[in-house]
Amino acid sequence: MRWHLALALAVLAAVAYVARRHWPVLERGAGRLADADHGWLLLGAVLTPATWLCAALAQQGAVPRTLPRARLVAAQFAAGAANHLLPAGLGAGAVNLRFLLRCGVPAGRSATALAVKGTAAVLTRGALVAVLALGCPGVLRPPEVPGTALAVAGGSALVVAALLRGPLRPRCRRAAAAVLGDIRAVHARPSRAAALWGGSLAFALLHALVLVAVGRAVGLPLASARVALLYLAASSAAALLPTPGGLGSLDAVLAFALTAAGSPGATAASTVLGYRLLTAWLPLLPGLLVLGVLVRRRAL
Repeated sequence: MRWHLALALAVLAAVAYVARRHWPVLERGAGRLADADHGWLLLGAVLTPATWLCAALAQQGAVPRTLPRARLVAAQFAAGAANHLLPAGLGAGAVNLRFLLRCGVPAGRSATALAVKGTAAVLTRGALVAVLALGCPGVLRPPEVPGTALAVAGGSALVVAALLRGPLRPRCRRAAAAVLGDIRAVHARPSRAAALWGGSLAFALLHALVLVAVGRAVGLPLASARVALLYLAASSAAALLPTPGGLGSLDAVLAFALTAAGSPGATAASTVLGYRLLTAWLPLLPGLLVLGVLVRRRAL
């Protein structure tokens, strides 16, 4: 946790330094956001709560047992707020884990449900990126990987393989068997499988549409499909940096991606600021209040 926190603080410090260097661009972006089209901003504000419903749908799809619907949606709302307080998704994971435990799901199956939901989110996001990349050729270009990075990755893979073949092999086999059993149980019920994959797909799409709506509001000169592709790719890359709720990392990567695609710096900055305002800052305080209510009522 100490190394995790140190890396998160280092990322935030780097983002603060970059923001200070480009402060005039950010200031112009904030001014452009204040004069944005209110109709498109309202659409983005309406789409944002739908993301919590999709998250609840995906979480229900990952659990064979029926969960209480109202508390499930409230838990997803609270998880989004908690996710902005702890690094790299730990807040949302902790809230969902405690919620499943309170619903009577055993600890092992609760952890497996979170893993299944996370895997579905990664796979659906990757599928969306692939489909949009085919429709928008030339937008994404694979980075050049130096030989040193390949050597380090290869060495790490060999070390992990050696550990898995050694003392960790029995535990890994038991864990894999439990995960596969829960996956089969979920997909044995078509309604659960549809909820899992449909909710995960809709969650990613709705976040991309919120960014598209904000971009339309501030006059972003990029096609909607290209904006959605850039968001999905940037958010996937920012997830590798352990900052709370992608704070700083997602903002920097997304602004860079929009600017590199041909958007003016001020317009890209206002688009990112508007997206974060709707999806992170405005729901933060109400989400923390809901989190406190759930804890007080022992729903978590």
